[in-house]
Amino acid sequence: MSDVTLSTADQNAVLRDPDVRLMLRVKEGDEAAFTELVLGYQHRLVGVLYHLVRDQELAEDLAQEVFLRVYKAREKYQPTARFSTWMFRIANNLASNALRSTGRRRETTLFAHDSGPLGPRPAEQLLAEKSGLMPTRLLDRSEMRGVVQSALASLSERQRLAVLLHKFEEMSYADIGATLDMSPQAVKSLLSRARDNLREKLESYVSGGTLKPVQDH
Repeated sequence: MSDVTLSTADQNAVLRDPDVRLMLRVKEGDEAAFTELVLGYQHRLVGVLYHLVRDQELAEDLAQEVFLRVYKAREKYQPTARFSTWMFRIANNLASNALRSTGRRRETTLFAHDSGPLGPRPAEQLLAEKSGLMPTRLLDRSEMRGVVQSALASLSERQRLAVLLHKFEEMSYADIGATLDMSPQAVKSLLSRARDNLREKLESYVSGGTLKPVQDH
């Protein structure tokens, strides 16, 4: 990790993270602690990576590489952020490099029936909560897939990751900022732009009666 000087309060807050404490045990040679971290994060990590690279096999390979890098860094590990923040920063860098090297299109599909590592029915959650739009009726699987694929594919890589981490990993602006090398205010703006982009993309479906706008609360 990079050298970062934390205040005593911030250091104490970081050390309250149970996964940071697990990683400190890994640093001391506790193999069982590393196994616990892998088991706790592997499905969530693969889920986030999949929605970034849109390739299940690649996402699984990248997740293994993330854990390998975490393990290799154990002896020099310094707790300057929540463990998940550090780990997803590594994951984001690897995903970005993989996409650049393969020239893959960064398309994202969230299926209406998904109930995996990113939670139940993520497509409907994104439609209702991130875009400010909601179904006027229950969308069938093909409709939901098409709507969300088109909307999410319109986001930049950073916007997409910020949405995933904020919505599904419930990260704070500060933690997302640490992951993306941005200030919390910049993350707030990034998420606001992502929401605007999703709303703009999905408005084309309103005229067909599939979706309708909802009021912000």
